[in-house]
Amino acid sequence: MKSFLIALSFVLFNQAYAEVGVSVSIGEPGFYGRLDMNNFPQPQLIYSQPMTVGPVPMSRPPIYLRVPPGYAKNWRRHCHEYNACRERVYFVRDSWYRHEYAPRYRRDERRFDRHDEDHDGFGRRERDRGRD
Repeated sequence: MKSFLIALSFVLFNQAYAEVGVSVSIGEPGFYGRLDMNNFPQPQLIYSQPMTVGPVPMSRPPIYLRVPPGYAKNWRRHCHEYNACRERVYFVRDSWYRHEYAPRYRRDERRFDRHDEDHDGFGRRERDRGRD
């Protein structure tokens, strides 16, 4: 009976744990994934040359990733998690992400959010509505 209760509690715990979702966005400390480098200065990289797994078309631009510690070193094992096995991949340094990329991304995101809130979708600011 005791082993049955232990097994039942294990199953119930796993079901409850599986239903909990965690969402982490770009710019947050726990984010790992692709970074948009369009408006950012040259990043600090873990390796100066891109990592590749398999044949890579040189016509596509490289991608920049932030990955957990050890993933860059064992990239062949982890590239599928980022859908980046047949890509030229540069890994950004964690310190650069935390001190340069994330703060600037959050600042730009807030500016974009304020822009959306200030306008009504027709190019008019909130304060100008009703003056037509």
